[in-house]
Amino acid sequence: MAVTVHIYYSGQAGSARKFAEEMTVSGIVRLIRAEEGNERYAYFFPMEDPETVLLIDRWRDQKAIDLHHASPMMAEIIRLREKYGLHMRVERYVSDESGIPAGDEKFIRR
Repeated sequence: MAVTVHIYYSGQAGSARKFAEEMTVSGIVRLIRAEEGNERYAYFFPMEDPETVLLIDRWRDQKAIDLHHASPMMAEIIRLREKYGLHMRVERYVSDESGIPAGDEKFIRR
């Protein structure tokens, strides 16, 4: 059962975007995407809130998340969060293995 985590990073004076840029340029994002069990790791920028960055982070299961949290790169991620003075709001979602209901499918254009 996959677990998707939305992390909203918020800061001031563009610090959340600078954090996401440094995470990418430094290669940390590439390393996370290569970790066993990582299915998605992508940053998004809400149009109505220039001081927030949304990370969508999807893992195969909780065990994969636990291994990620125990990895040495977590210390670097935490250091960068502190460097940019970020605050976080987190939402967790567990996948619905039954798929998209037929009633919802009619609204999806493929």
